[in-house]
Amino acid sequence: MQTTLQALPRAQVLAQRAFSALERFLHIEAVSGIVLLIMAVAALLWANSPLAPSYDALWHTPVSVSVGSWAFSQSLHFWINDGLMTIFFLVVGMEIRREIHEGALSDVRQAALPIAAALGGVLVPASIYLAFNARGGQPNGWAVPTATDIAFAVGVLAILGRSIPGNLRVFLLTLAIIDDVIAVLIIAFVYSGGLDYSGFAVAGPGLLMVLALQRIGVWSAYAYVIPGAVVWGGLLMTGAHPTLAGVVLGLMTPVVSVPMRERPMDALARITRDLSDKVGPSGCGAASGELPLRELRVAQRELLPPVVRVQQALHPFVAYGVMPLFALANAGVSLTGLNLAAGGASAVVSGVAAALVLGKPLGVLAASWTVVKLGWCRLPTGVSWSGIGLVGLLAGIGFTMSIFIAMLAFSDAALLGAAKIGVLVGSAISAGGGLVWGTVYVLRQRAARTCL
Repeated sequence: MQTTLQALPRAQVLAQRAFSALERFLHIEAVSGIVLLIMAVAALLWANSPLAPSYDALWHTPVSVSVGSWAFSQSLHFWINDGLMTIFFLVVGMEIRREIHEGALSDVRQAALPIAAALGGVLVPASIYLAFNARGGQPNGWAVPTATDIAFAVGVLAILGRSIPGNLRVFLLTLAIIDDVIAVLIIAFVYSGGLDYSGFAVAGPGLLMVLALQRIGVWSAYAYVIPGAVVWGGLLMTGAHPTLAGVVLGLMTPVVSVPMRERPMDALARITRDLSDKVGPSGCGAASGELPLRELRVAQRELLPPVVRVQQALHPFVAYGVMPLFALANAGVSLTGLNLAAGGASAVVSGVAAALVLGKPLGVLAASWTVVKLGWCRLPTGVSWSGIGLVGLLAGIGFTMSIFIAMLAFSDAALLGAAKIGVLVGSAISAGGGLVWGTVYVLRQRAARTCL
């Protein structure tokens, strides 16, 4: 292998190293969280600058899709929030599917603690929000502070370094995924409004097409684009939020590779031997058309099951494309035109911010302590109550999903702006608190190891 690399042109070797480094860089959670933060700050600055009219004009630009006489036109804002975010929810659905199959959600006893913590992290923030909005407020926004932003939360945890126990990171990821499950259910059953059941007549055949393709062994992701679009269109017609199509398709993604007569590794080894025999040591031999290229591609592809392969392929696009674009399109709240004194806006801001900053850690800690004291489960190895508190603080970073739910909960622009301000303030304080507490936690961990 070393001889082959030395024989390559230096420019090619450098390019390969650069692309490998870039690929590793794109899968670092802390980096994607920083990009998301930069876009949110950029949106706020843009919406409150002399260029503010261009910010609103950009997202209201109509974008049309037409085939013959049929045309479908919506704003750029719609295509980002209802179109591209479907891909985000597709990745969420696949994460949930993997966890149910072989992860923390595959064992009820193992999942009991993060499930309880997630439920506490939903109920307590919702109660705090409702307490702020009990008298003439806006109770419809109770679900806004219940979600956790995985990219931000895990990104902050990654900034704290390798001293954080691996089990604590797994606990945070599991809690955030369960939060996503709850958020999806809330969107489906609370904020979808009255359903037009005729849309299911469109979505249903789309799902049947997906099942049929899986049944006949078609595992190329591109083959599922059209059925996925049909499901998306059907859900849009029903009045349910069309991004739920992503969750449904993600949950339907196979967790095992396509059935083959032999294991992919065995097939690769056999094909390699066949190629060596045909080509020979001189490098001359059978024409490329005679080589089992299709079989080789299938074996290479099926080394990873579809749910892993597609998720890994979409991760950079979602983390560095979809989510930052969503932040840029939705975090731009004009502070000059925001009137917190009217229509319960101040209660919305206070309720959302307090629920994220106080409700999340209190809910996570209280629920975790309760189920542990009852003997239903125990803390993961290497995880202390200080670590659970850190997870609770980071769970208060609600950014992406909270803003998404806010747009479903509030049709009034002033209330929506107030909810976004509450999300931004609450998430920023939670992230700052998590960094401070995390630093103290890391120092205690190092001191404990030094004493040992």
